[in-house]
Order: sequence, then structure tokens, then C-alpha cells
Amino acid sequence: MQMFITNILLSLLWALLTGNVSEGNLMLGFLLGYGSLWLLYPATGIESSYFKKTLQSLGFILYFTKELIVSSWRVATDVIKPLPRMRPGVVGIPLDAETDLEITLLANVISLTPGTLSLEVSKDRKTLYIHAMYVINPDDLRAEIKGGLERRLLELLR
Repeated sequence: MQMFITNILLSLLWALLTGNVSEGNLMLGFLLGYGSLWLLYPATGIESSYFKKTLQSLGFILYFTKELIVSSWRVATDVIKPLPRMRPGVVGIPLDAETDLEITLLANVISLTPGTLSLEVSKDRKTLYIHAMYVINPDDLRAEIKGGLERRLLELLR
């Protein structure tokens, strides 16, 4: 957290020194600050997972964006076809997520993806029930969510 705050302060310092406090210039300052911190990080001796978490965040965003585009395309093409290929079903996903935050974020990310909706978490908080529009093989759907969204989300949060 200390590195992130330092990066924000470097971004503000950049904007003040250039005399341009716009979103673009603040973003440029943030990127320049990130690069500076990355270059100076080995010399500081400070233990930080800031750079690793930043890369994991970008990886998660890219993966989720890809999933969003693919699922949106699948639902949109199925809607305009005369014979839909939907095979709706409810599937229980065993959870590795343990905390309320992890379970809530996973359920929300699943619900944001077109064609899937989080329904309920079991009382023992070990299973998340979802409704999916395309359930050809429930085991494949479980593996896709566990190996994709859940794994990446937990790597980011832990």
C-alpha cells in the first residue's frame, strides 16, 4: 500500500510540476512514477508486492474483458439465430474462496458476464450456485470458472 500511495504522490507531483492537472497528465505521471519506482525498488530494500499485484490486476482485467466479449458474442448471436442453442441449467461450483469479500466478488464477476447469474451460496459457504445459459457439460463449466475467474481473483486478493 505504501508503494501505491507513493506512486499517487509522484503522479500529483508530476502534474504540479508540468502545470497541467488533467486526467491524461495524471495518468502519464502515474505511469512515469510506476516506472521510476520499479527502477528504484531494488535499491530501497522495502518488501512490497505492489508490482506483482499490479501485473495480476492487469491480467485479471484482460482475462475478464476477454470473457465478457466472448460471452456477449455468444448470447448476441444466439438471440438473432432462428433456433437458439441455449441449454440452461443450474450448476453448483465448489468454492476455494473463503472470506465474504472473495465470495461476493466472485459472485458479482460471474453475474457481470452475460449468460451467467449467481443464485445462492450454500449455508456452509462451500458451494456457489449459478444459472448458466449454456450448460453442455456441468464439469466443464465448473472447471472453466474455477480455473479462470476464481483462480485469478484469489491470486489477486491473497
